[in-house]
Amino acid sequence: MSKYRVDQAGPHTLRLTDEAAGRYLVIEAVQEDILRVRFSRQPVRELASDLVEDAARACCGELRLLSPDDGAWAQTPLRIQAGRLLLDIDQTAGTLAWFDPAVSDSDPLVITGPHLLTAQPVLRYTTGGEKPVIERRKTVDGERNFVMNLREEEVRSAYRGRLCLTLTQDEGIYGLGQAEEGFWNLRGHSQYLYQHNMRIPMPVLYSDRGYGLFVDCGSLMTWEDSERGTWLFCDTIDQLDYYLLPGPELSSVIRSLRKLTGQAVMLPRWAYGYIQSKEQYTSARELADVIKRYRDLGIPCDAVVQDWNSWRPGLWGEKQLDPARYGDIRERMDEIHGMHGHAMVSIWPNTSSRSAEYQQFAKEGYLLNDCSTYDAFNEEARAIYWKQAKEGLFDKGFDAWWCDSTEPFTGPDWNGEEMREPWERYQLVGGEAKKYLDPGRANLYARMHAQGIYEHQRTETTGKRVLNLTRSGYVGSQRYGAMLWSGDTTASWDTLRRQITEGLSMSVSGYPYWTLDIGGFFTVGEKWQNRGCGCSQDPTPKWFWKGAYDEGVKDAGYRELYVRWLEYGTFLPMFRSHGTDTPREIWQFGEPGSPAYDAIARFIRLRYRLMPYIYSLAGSVALDDACILRPLLSDFREDPQARGVHDAFLFGPGLLVCPVTEPMYYEPGSVPMERNEEDRIRHCYLPGDAHTVWVDAWTGETLHGGGMVVRPAPLDRIPVFLKSGSIIPMRPMGAQYAGDVPEGTPLILQVTPGADGSFVYYDDEGDGYGYEAGAFCRIPFTWEEETHTLFIGARQGVYPGMPREIPIIVHLTTAGGAFSTAGTAPQSPGDATGLGTAVTATYTGSRMEVRLDG
Repeated sequence: MSKYRVDQAGPHTLRLTDEAAGRYLVIEAVQEDILRVRFSRQPVRELASDLVEDAARACCGELRLLSPDDGAWAQTPLRIQAGRLLLDIDQTAGTLAWFDPAVSDSDPLVITGPHLLTAQPVLRYTTGGEKPVIERRKTVDGERNFVMNLREEEVRSAYRGRLCLTLTQDEGIYGLGQAEEGFWNLRGHSQYLYQHNMRIPMPVLYSDRGYGLFVDCGSLMTWEDSERGTWLFCDTIDQLDYYLLPGPELSSVIRSLRKLTGQAVMLPRWAYGYIQSKEQYTSARELADVIKRYRDLGIPCDAVVQDWNSWRPGLWGEKQLDPARYGDIRERMDEIHGMHGHAMVSIWPNTSSRSAEYQQFAKEGYLLNDCSTYDAFNEEARAIYWKQAKEGLFDKGFDAWWCDSTEPFTGPDWNGEEMREPWERYQLVGGEAKKYLDPGRANLYARMHAQGIYEHQRTETTGKRVLNLTRSGYVGSQRYGAMLWSGDTTASWDTLRRQITEGLSMSVSGYPYWTLDIGGFFTVGEKWQNRGCGCSQDPTPKWFWKGAYDEGVKDAGYRELYVRWLEYGTFLPMFRSHGTDTPREIWQFGEPGSPAYDAIARFIRLRYRLMPYIYSLAGSVALDDACILRPLLSDFREDPQARGVHDAFLFGPGLLVCPVTEPMYYEPGSVPMERNEEDRIRHCYLPGDAHTVWVDAWTGETLHGGGMVVRPAPLDRIPVFLKSGSIIPMRPMGAQYAGDVPEGTPLILQVTPGADGSFVYYDDEGDGYGYEAGAFCRIPFTWEEETHTLFIGARQGVYPGMPREIPIIVHLTTAGGAFSTAGTAPQSPGDATGLGTAVTATYTGSRMEVRLDG
């Protein structure tokens, strides 16, 4: 068998050639510890990337070719070093063994290769100049065009690619984005990476051995780990292009990924408050009334969402409001803004052929070949789309976007009584996308769509941050203000359990902004007459309409499920209720004093008490490449049991959240369960070891890590723990919106003793892009356990409107807990009544110390 020869070695690049076998391999040190590998059957070229920023690909790391005698992994490997990483290359087999001394001096992290490419034609589907024969179908997922007279036309050649991996037997692999199956550890599974409602692929893997892999690929992909082997398969690529991201911690891998794919941007402060949505509000008056009702009830709320069908009758997807229902939209938006509320509106990438907007795209040739969807890959088409959205909606006062159906080719699968097999769905939906998109970019529509919204709104104004709630995205979408959500889920306890796993998989994949429909989108099962989305006259069974609660909020079982879903959603990057079939506002779940209402109110208020902590986490996403939602393996990789936990998670570095995922009060149909209050418990794993201290956030009870604990879980509580050494900035109760911080409002610092710790507080104006020019402040907090002293560092930075002085209340969590009713009433700066062991002080921006006893 032929071997590679060395054509170039250093200072940044190793170039290997095997002309006889048609193998060309290039390895580059693009950053100090990030190595890039490209493989082709022809000489490797520098191709444009949709995912990696150009500046990130400019090699700035040092690569050295070491003596082959230094290698011990194979008989005659080439050994190179880049930063701390070592790489042995088998010149014959073409495999690469990666070593990280931070993990092991002798065992490779992973072996990649051989790299396999098979030539194939790239097809475009066209009518060949014939008039398209269009079959238009109305589905729950939108109106879809099916062009019946498309034919294949070869336009270029490319490859099918396979990146083979050799893993250790007990190695866990995580990531690849969100998939409906809810797999956590991907070992022993197959997974299909394609854009679909409830599927958000991410070409990123993380190993609990302490490394990550990122594949620069925008095509459909599949993951396989079976007795046949382990590999990532790329459907259509010009060359295999991937990056080894060293850890060993997940945070290091994510930081490297963001260096390559772009820094996350700040979202507006109000995006972290409570957002009320449903399918659907029907008038501008109704939108304003939602915010007003929350204000009248004294329940915090920051935004209301206008779902689909806001357009004129029969003009699907038009970005113009129906004047009969929304003629007073400007006045109602002024009313909403006057109540410190905001409004988001749903927009779609496809438009009725009878609309003037459609005709504009058609005239310019900016429609895809489905004769419905605009070409988001075309810069001019994106400009037209923005102009239409701006004039029809943004100029009317809407603050944010809900880019729905951003995987616009789901039609073939969004039907039928039973869900198809995974491989069949992949072929149907992925194949449909390949009809209308270049197959090498079949997973990228949502990312390009988000880019257009972001870039044009930034051009329009710098005073309003872009917020785009979108159903799909890809690596890099974080730099366009895209909050991804999990899609049109079904209301069931099993769905809730899987959603927790899916959110953690997104976080492991490095994506910082993910949320879901609190309560599940579809609630109805058998009783089709109660269906929403205008489908109450359709008795046809649907695989996706499999909710367990035909009567929605009238069913005590659904009210229980909804409360538990909302309690979980309180600790997500975006806190949003949404769904069809039944209303979702708090007053639909009872009156004050009723169990479901009071539990919902309690957790919405808790979200606002935590706002200083949450907004500081948002700052760390943008400035430190962090993630808000974190699996236990991110902070406890060395704990084997923690690595397997995917029904609990860390919310930032300080809070361990254990959602309740089983009914304790009612079965569907309001059937009471025979359980006593002492049986309503949650078994929780506390990571770490016996020296790791955790404190119950509700009671202040001290517990120890490395084992299971049992905690009470009544309807108005889920177990939440604070890690020893954590510092959680909070505010007193009483805020009605995220920015509701009257002058003199104290900052409550919940300190959990038991270990040293630190936290960086972040604040800015709450909107606009001044933070990019440094208009923000950060304050470092450090807890010293030995002396029970909190050190508050000097304030770094300044922003317009920043308070010169901040009243501080420092409270030990062990004295009654952090979430207990004690201390929830507004406090005057000198009054720590109800806060147990607490000290008050005034922070003026200079370094200070606060000592606590207890």
